[in-house]
Parts: sequence; C-alpha cells; structure tokens
Amino acid sequence: MLPSYVLLDLETTGATPLKDRITEIALIKYEGEQEVSRWQTLVNPEVPISSFIQQLTGINNEMVANAPTFKQISGELLDYLNGTVLCAHNVRFDHGFLKNEFKRIGIDLRQKVLCTVKLSRKLYPQHRSHGLDAIIARHELVCESRHRAMGDVEMMVGFLKSARQELGDVVIRNTAEALLKGSKSLPSHIDAQLIDDLPETPGVYLFYGDTSLPLYIGKSINIRERVLSHFSRDHASTKEMRISQEIKHVEWIETAGGFSALLLESKLVKERQPIYNRQLRRERQLCSWRIAEHPTQVPIVSLVQVDEIDPANMGQLFGTFRSKRQATEVLYKIAEQHQLCQKVLGLESGKGACFAHQLKRCKGVCAGKEASELHCLRLTQAMAAHKIKTWPFKGKIGIHEKNHFNDKSALHLFEHWVYLGSVEDESALDKIAEDKLELIFDLDTYKLLLKELGKPKVKIIEFESSPS
Repeated sequence: MLPSYVLLDLETTGATPLKDRITEIALIKYEGEQEVSRWQTLVNPEVPISSFIQQLTGINNEMVANAPTFKQISGELLDYLNGTVLCAHNVRFDHGFLKNEFKRIGIDLRQKVLCTVKLSRKLYPQHRSHGLDAIIARHELVCESRHRAMGDVEMMVGFLKSARQELGDVVIRNTAEALLKGSKSLPSHIDAQLIDDLPETPGVYLFYGDTSLPLYIGKSINIRERVLSHFSRDHASTKEMRISQEIKHVEWIETAGGFSALLLESKLVKERQPIYNRQLRRERQLCSWRIAEHPTQVPIVSLVQVDEIDPANMGQLFGTFRSKRQATEVLYKIAEQHQLCQKVLGLESGKGACFAHQLKRCKGVCAGKEASELHCLRLTQAMAAHKIKTWPFKGKIGIHEKNHFNDKSALHLFEHWVYLGSVEDESALDKIAEDKLELIFDLDTYKLLLKELGKPKVKIIEFESSPS
C-alpha cells in the first residue's frame, strides 16, 4: 500500500483524549506489503476504567494494574512509528490519543497519518457505511476479539487484503498515496510548526497578513484539514490563491461542534470585517414584505426594514431580501405569475385599471371585477413560499452541543430567531436570563438556526419563560 506503514489500534478509558487514557495498544508494521513486526501491550491508564468500558473491551482494572504506563512503553512505540505512516480506522481518534499521551511526557508527536475509513470510502463509494463492523460484514471477515486492539488491527489487515484481491495493488497504492498527499503543500512563508499544532476538531480559524486585522475567517468541523486545503496547489479561485500568498500567521478557536463554529464565524466576521469574507461581512439590512390587515388598503403590501421588525411578529412577514430592488423584483414576478394587480401592490401608479388588466394579466380588482378580499387571499397564497417561519416555541430555547474529542460543551440560547449568547452548561444560564437584551433580527442567524432545527438529532432545551 505504502513504502512503510503501521496499522494501529487503541483501546481507551473513554472518547475524550484530553482526559481519558489508553489501556491497550496493538500494531502491525509493514514494509511494502511485507509484515515485518507486530507488537501489543496493555497499558496502565493510571485512572479507573468504567464498568461500561470494561464490558465493551473486556479490559478491567485488574488486568492493567501491573501493566506498564504509557511513559514506560513510549520509547518502544516511537521506534515502531519512526519513519512510517500511521494507519488506523478513524485515525483522528487514535492519533489524538497518542499526541496527548506523548504531550503529557513532554514529547511532540509528528506523524503522517492515513485513515482507513477514508480509504474505504474512496475504494468503495457505492457503499454507505464504512465503520469497522460494516467492513467486517461486507468483506466477510471473521473477528475473534472485536474491541480488543490486535483483533481490530487484524480486521484492517483483512480489509486491505480483500481490497487488493478485488481492486488490485495499483488501485490501493494510488488511492492511499492520494489521500496521504492530498495535493497540499505549505508555502515557504508559513511556519510548519504552527500548522502542525492545528487541531483536528471543530472551530474557527483566522488568517492574518502583515497587520492585526484578519485577512479571512473560516470555520470547519476539522480545523486542520480545512486550513491545509487553503494551500492546495490546485487553487479553486483567485481569492484562494491570494489568501495563500498573503497569510503570515494563523489563529484558531476550538468549538463544541459545527453549529458553534457557524455562529462564532458569523459573529467574528461582522465584528472584524476581514477583507476576503465578502459575503458574511456585508451588513445585511433585511427587507421584507408585510401584507396589510385590511384587503381594501392600497398599496396592499409595504416594505419594512430590519429596524422596524419586531422579532416576536416575524410570522407576519414574507421574504428575506437584501435590498429594496431585490424585494421589488420578486414581487413583480409573483404578480405576473398569479395575475395580481400591480397597482394594488404599489408597483404601478395612476388612475383607473392597471396596464396588466388591459393585457388580461390581472383579474381586475383595480376595475371592480374581483373582490378585494379574494385578491388579498390570492396574494397571501402566492407569497406563502416566502413567508418567514413563525417562532415554533413558547419561549427561549437552548441548543446543546458536546464534543467528546476536545471536551468542549456549549449551550446556545435563542428567542424569536435571535441569538442571545452561549454558556458551557445550564448551570451558567442565570446571567443570560438576567440580561435584558434587545432582540435584533439577523438574517444569517435566522438561516443558520432554521437549518439546525431541521436536523433530526439536534438537542433542544425549551424554556417557557426565563431560563433559571
């Protein structure tokens, strides 16, 4: 597959590298396609193993009591890893644990890595699932010790052997090399040490040039992967090329998840106005159409600006337009498609019937041939696709995100589509509850929240009144 690589698997006390520890390590080292060595050991995690993990892995506190600590086996492990590519199923997990364990003993692990989950996706795109259990079933592998380190390593060996038989050595090698290389290289003016420190977690990153103002602010569920993509030799746009050439310094902020990163990115872009974030940094002064309460009123619709909007009454508005021109163009199209009167809509001035009625493109409310009530009803139905969603909750809500990889937690508070702020957990909600915040509608927040609420597994906490 590669000139020199190690297939490795870990068992741990939990899923969070910052606080959980390794209990078992197994690896098989290859030179080309030839196995040259294999090694496995239990590891004393120096913390208790929970009953759940004991049941899952079969590794209990008694088994590791007299096992060596990670520090004691670290030198031998480094010898196996030296000069190789570390391959693991969901390598981000195993690599994260190894980096943190080495960091605790003062060693900065620098290791090329390859994820066999990604390899499986590239080799078998027709399949939906690429977890180890799915691969075992798909390739009819036999595993005698699932959730033990060497047992899982041997399943990766079986997967690669099966893939070579089905697809050939050349395909496997080329795919692995493409994943490893990723067509990414660092410009000479970027500090490689800084890039090496980038986390593989959700968050926001900030690119700086020669000044204290950021050039660009971005977000990703994997900061390291996204930042490196900016240095691709195949730049997708002129903007990407310019960003790559001008960057001198990178900063990042880890978050609890993708939604947290989206909210933070939107906030920081509006605050710091980076020159390459043209879309998000625009001050989006929302325009929206409001239909009059009385069907005989002319014009029957009025355009309202963001500072005139009460977020509690958003359900009475239609459309989220960035300008009066855009709003008017949409209204013209609706009038033409549904034979509505442009004069009653305020799109045409003058006396008598509208011009469209003369062309038989208006049903004649302006000429007394259609009741105002019916015209208003047709208008409401025609505008339904543009209606802003009514706030679907009784009061405030919190959306909770938890990331076990970096141990970040966030509870984001909203009311009537307005973002009120974030805390780490419910116990810290009192301060936000006491603050009397002005509800100011923001189009970006509305769209982000609407999309998040549509996800099946989003964790929502409802508060009928003030969360306290």
